[in-house]
Amino acid sequence: MFVSRSRFALRVAALSSAIVLTACGGSDDVASTNQPIAAVPAPPADPGFVDSAPVPSVPAFVDNIATNQRGDARYATLSTNAAVRVVSRFLDLWQPSTMLVDAGVSAPANGGFPAVVASACSGLPASGTPCGTIVNSSVLAANVQYVVDATTARTQQQADAAYFDDRRGKGYSVTDGMGPLTAAWRTAAQQTTSITSVPPDATTVLYNDSGNNVGVGGSANASFGKVVDLLNEMGNNASTEPTKRFYKYARPYRWSTSVVVAPSLVPAESTTPATDGGFISGHEGEAMRDAMTMAWLVPERFQEMVSRGLELGENRIFAGMHSPLDVIGGRMLALAVSAANLATYASDAQTAYGQAHQTLQQLTGTSDATFATFAHSGTATTDRFADYTANKAAFLRRMTFGFAAIESTDAPPVVPKGAEVLLQTRFPYLSADQRRVVLKTTEMPSGYPVMDDAEGWGRLNLFAAADGYGAFNGNVTVSMDASKGGFNAADLWRNDIAGAGKLTLQGTGMLTLAGKNSYTGGTQVSGGTLAAASPTAFGTGDVYVGSGGSVKVAASAPVTIAARYTQLDNTTLELDIDGNGGGRLRVGGALSIAGGTLHVKFVNGYAPKAGDTIALIDGAAGSAKFSAVTVDGFKATPVYTGTGVGV
Repeated sequence: MFVSRSRFALRVAALSSAIVLTACGGSDDVASTNQPIAAVPAPPADPGFVDSAPVPSVPAFVDNIATNQRGDARYATLSTNAAVRVVSRFLDLWQPSTMLVDAGVSAPANGGFPAVVASACSGLPASGTPCGTIVNSSVLAANVQYVVDATTARTQQQADAAYFDDRRGKGYSVTDGMGPLTAAWRTAAQQTTSITSVPPDATTVLYNDSGNNVGVGGSANASFGKVVDLLNEMGNNASTEPTKRFYKYARPYRWSTSVVVAPSLVPAESTTPATDGGFISGHEGEAMRDAMTMAWLVPERFQEMVSRGLELGENRIFAGMHSPLDVIGGRMLALAVSAANLATYASDAQTAYGQAHQTLQQLTGTSDATFATFAHSGTATTDRFADYTANKAAFLRRMTFGFAAIESTDAPPVVPKGAEVLLQTRFPYLSADQRRVVLKTTEMPSGYPVMDDAEGWGRLNLFAAADGYGAFNGNVTVSMDASKGGFNAADLWRNDIAGAGKLTLQGTGMLTLAGKNSYTGGTQVSGGTLAAASPTAFGTGDVYVGSGGSVKVAASAPVTIAARYTQLDNTTLELDIDGNGGGRLRVGGALSIAGGTLHVKFVNGYAPKAGDTIALIDGAAGSAKFSAVTVDGFKATPVYTGTGVGV
């Protein structure tokens, strides 16, 4: 590269015919021959179908949420109560003494449904009238032993966190998942709590949070009231009590005296065990619902918020108040309730979304362009969810709490009716059907206790889903509109994408792929910018950059295109070169450059010297040339060889 300090674009005459040569690797010597070929390769073949996630042919919770009631004979059975059905695989492990919502509750006959008589079970496994029969002793023994192990090894920090998450309003507690936005959120919502310290010992009189939980709604809060109103609406028909009263499964400290309830929470132990069932966790049900709603309202913190929802569930285990299966059941019902109520209150949700962003941006001095960056500006000391890798690992662990699969792990994925709404604001540029496929291709394997419900709520992995598709099956066409801002303008998919399908990017936004991708159907860029942030971002198929499209190579190691790379005129290839291999492109198949712009940036402090020759593309180039070559900050001469392109 022959350098003088100025920005310079060297224009090279566009070829009258396209050039394709076979890649072989080699030196940076200037090519001495130009051998044109007959034609530009065609784009990767269309697979001929689009993947889908059909709705299961079972009664859908989103259509029957209103049946989640207690004290009503019409909704007292497994077949008539939608919430009881969501977690009905618990029956593989435990058979309640009566198959009715009847623990401590009765109901008169109603509409042809017989009266419900309150159960006589005591709620105490070791004495009194049994509340049920153990069906799978190994799983239920492991369920209680997990709590024994967790509470006997509990740190003081974990005990304190368990106390706060027990006593505080759940909406207030999970708001700290907002990280750098927490203070602004609590100010906007006018949230308060009276729980500011942990009692010194177990003799302290029990007290409850006299704060306002999710905050002040309605006209009393002109700038954020719609947000608070939505959080309150999301609690409609959301009670965990009908499910508790049906399954009648005791809390862990009633199963084993080896469970050590957090001393500060001993006063909170109920004196009426018959109506104080452990399965499912009410705290987790409410917390995960609030966290899911906040993730929907501020998808810039989506993964952090759903992580906070599961963290609160684990704190219930550290408290000694709930078992892993209790928490898993609470999480499942929370997702079902969230989807149902987001659909029911769709108009209110959209209004709240707009209000949340407008007000939070005002309070943080940000704009649409800078809000997402600010939302992730915390450090490990100011935002305990700042570490993406740690969050991902913790979320996956909390999905199953270490239980091994007890059934086949390869059952087909199933996505509940209406679940796609949970990703609506996270992927505003995808259709509802596409969001269903995202859920389908990222969900958990089958076989885990309780989680294999007929609708599919138990296997949904919202953290993974927020990282985009897990597999391309068929033709996946993504169209982004940068003028709409937010994720429409730029998004990052971090999953390891498999499958035999093809990705086509259209529009004006930028989509970055950062996983260890192995999809084989090829990649076509017809508009917008497709960025590679990992060496295998583009899978193993052809990459075809059509007119109006751009590709950006910004990985920290060379990006490999195993098959052909084709670039037409009116396109751009940006290479972000760091001097250590990052930003380079390695093409294993035919390299066809029929014009377009090569844009080179030097990043991460790398500054080449005058006279350096910088290798950029490994692959037989021959007389294939870009129409323009731009190197930021330098005057540069392109170097085309039989084995690559450099400057």
